[in-house]
Amino acid sequence: MLVGVPRATSPSLLAGLLAGAGLLHFAIPEPYESIVPRRLGHARELVIVSGLAELGVAAAVAAPRTRRQGGRLAALLFVAVFPANVSMALDPDRPPRLHRAAIARLPLQLPLVLWAMRVARQSS
Repeated sequence: MLVGVPRATSPSLLAGLLAGAGLLHFAIPEPYESIVPRRLGHARELVIVSGLAELGVAAAVAAPRTRRQGGRLAALLFVAVFPANVSMALDPDRPPRLHRAAIARLPLQLPLVLWAMRVARQSS
């Protein structure tokens, strides 16, 4: 490993991923709003709540004192968004680009959950 380069399992890298995703919910909310299942309604509000959740979990992962719980919460967050990703992947009315992105995201959820759990376990 190069000095100063975080490992793929590092808590700081996970926190950065979560923080970046959370910030994008506010910087460019429209793509996130477009993938909220229509039956749920309140797309803007759900995007705000999910962005805040990602930012909160990122902060918990980043802080050594709350890292163990943050890792667990990150794993739960990744599991919680999986049904939305499946719904988006199965929705034939989505634009082809979003449909392909949704399908590509599905196999990434398991490694993200495992990463978050590894961070939680390593933070004693």
